[in-house]
Amino acid sequence: MRSFPRTARRRLAAAGLAAALAIGAVSVPLAHADDIHDRQKRVEKKVESADHALEESSRRYQRAYGALQAAQQRLDVARGELASAKTKLGAAQVRDQEMQEALELAQARLDQAEADLVQGQADVEDQRQAVTDMIAEIYQEGDPRLEAFSSMIQAKDPADLTWTQEGESVMVGRQTSAYDELRAAEVLLQVRTDQREEAEAAVAKRRQEAADHLIVMRDLTVQARDARAAVRSVVTERRDAKAAAAAVKARDMKALQRLKSREQDIKDRIARMAARSSGGYRGAAGGFLGSPVQGGYVTSPFGMRVHPIYGYYGLHNGTDFGGGCGLTMLAAASGRVVAKYYDSVYGNRLFVYVGKVNGANLTIVYNHASSYGVSIGQQVSRGQAIGKVGDTGWSTACHLHFTVLANGKPVNPMNYM
Repeated sequence: MRSFPRTARRRLAAAGLAAALAIGAVSVPLAHADDIHDRQKRVEKKVESADHALEESSRRYQRAYGALQAAQQRLDVARGELASAKTKLGAAQVRDQEMQEALELAQARLDQAEADLVQGQADVEDQRQAVTDMIAEIYQEGDPRLEAFSSMIQAKDPADLTWTQEGESVMVGRQTSAYDELRAAEVLLQVRTDQREEAEAAVAKRRQEAADHLIVMRDLTVQARDARAAVRSVVTERRDAKAAAAAVKARDMKALQRLKSREQDIKDRIARMAARSSGGYRGAAGGFLGSPVQGGYVTSPFGMRVHPIYGYYGLHNGTDFGGGCGLTMLAAASGRVVAKYYDSVYGNRLFVYVGKVNGANLTIVYNHASSYGVSIGQQVSRGQAIGKVGDTGWSTACHLHFTVLANGKPVNPMNYM
């Protein structure tokens, strides 16, 4: 069957001891566990360096599997967006707490500044009243300058004059001190007024920041809510896609079982035909078969591999030839057409028995053709045109899946070409 490069991501998780499922022929016999393990390692190494992609699955399953993969990718994206929204919301909540604490601190500072301002206003008022009382007292007792002059005239000796001058100095000093205290109280009042204004501005700023952040919080909350809803929606979508893919896979497996049953009937018919024949070809196997398609080239070789969709470790039981739709398919050897029919898996099929080759009954099988120009029972000659390359059955591109059966078991076609 056809390999479609890069259609699906390769998966290497094959069951090492599982029976190899051979599509289009009989099942591969179970080998010794060590032999299977060694072959699996070789296949895994090949898969790392070669293009093995979607094969042995119906278009219907490809669509279902693609829908499942797409749903999984959308779920991964939705979960990522939810995680991002939660992270942003959590950071915003932390920031909100910090802003609330900053607002409370600014409000406390404003309250203190207002209290300090009230106290400063009271202090200034008290100091002004003290100065007023002092001035009133002084003038009630007389003009200080006249009192000083009178004292100088009435002084009887220098000592009296000195004592009087010292008294006057003390009085003047008290006046100066009272004025200084008033000026200091007024300056402090202005400082506290400025501090109150700064505190008010700080509180207003914090409140605006809190209001702006509240809008951010609301938006992030909505984003988180929408992200959670998206995850729930895609989880449901993925569940439905998974169920659909499982149902299609089950139908595909039934189709494979029907295919194997029909193939067994054909192989039994070939065995009876071979029992009646004698002779055959003996010699070098290489070159016994010619090219099965004119102008074609190998796109996927025969061999064991991990199925990229169904996951089993099995046999790609033929060699795929590409080159385009409508290429002429040729009889790789002379023989008789023993079966020709349509199958949902391999599309239009053709079996040609070519006789005994080195003692083994050899049959060549053509698959996925758009049409065949020969009939059951017809004898064909090597190189004769027998049909056209197509993409019928489980195929998404025109190609020939060419199988060689030796005694009913698939073998590498290249060993005979």
